Amino acid sequence: MQTHMAVFLLYLKLADCRIVLVLLFNLVVKAIMNVRFDGKRALVTGAGKGIGREIVKKLVECGAETIALSRTQSDLDSLKQECPSLIPIRCDLADTDSIPNALKDCGPIDLLVNNAGIAVADIVLDAKPADFDKSMTINVKAPIVISQIVAKGMIERENGGSIVNVSSKLSLRGRQNRLLYSASKAALDSVTRTMSLELGPHNIRVNAVNPTVAKTDMSKAVWDNPVKTKMVTSVIPLGRFAEVSEVVSVILFLLSDFSSMVSGSCIPIDGGCVANLMT
Repeated sequence: MQTHMAVFLLYLKLADCRIVLVLLFNLVVKAIMNVRFDGKRALVTGAGKGIGREIVKKLVECGAETIALSRTQSDLDSLKQECPSLIPIRCDLADTDSIPNALKDCGPIDLLVNNAGIAVADIVLDAKPADFDKSMTINVKAPIVISQIVAKGMIERENGGSIVNVSSKLSLRGRQNRLLYSASKAALDSVTRTMSLELGPHNIRVNAVNPTVAKTDMSKAVWDNPVKTKMVTSVIPLGRFAEVSEVVSVILFLLSDFSSMVSGSCIPIDGGCVANLMT
């Protein structure tokens, strides 16, 4: 009888532990879902469309004073209508010499998302030098130039900060017809790791996200063919493309203090595709 009672009491203790763990987990999830950036200033590039646009809207919703950078004035105008408090900056990142002047009056930045990028479809035998230069300029050089400007300000203020580079799943695995895009995103991953080493002592965290195809208006036009879509989703264990909100939520986590010990990481948001060694 005493043995049975001891087992019963142990079961109750374990049950209590499980309940406590569940409650703690729920509290953590709730806290992350309600992340706030009040008093923070954020800069997002490629803010006019797709993932960048949704990042801006979410940052504004979470209390950050947000600067939206895009090359397209009409996109900035419509985004300003949705988020009246944001600060728009028009700048074409293909002209990296114009970046310092575009950012000279934007003030201190605590959070930076290097989201702007281009994807040139090419094959090895036909890749053009001009496309290489443009891909590397927008996808690699521009993030470096912007990060230099922002990081210097962070260091001067001694407040630290967080930088997130939007890379791609294709930096981690090969794919036909994306030679230059894949190469530029692999370079951005390397930049991310090196920046994290050099800026870490200043309490500046640098990470990258590596999403699969996300359901933006632009991608919907490219992936409208069900056969073509099936070829890609068939190698994704979760069997689908990412929702834009699923990419944005990871970026917000990396910008927030909830990820205060995360730096130098390149995080796939790909439904398990990169982990699948059979693909």
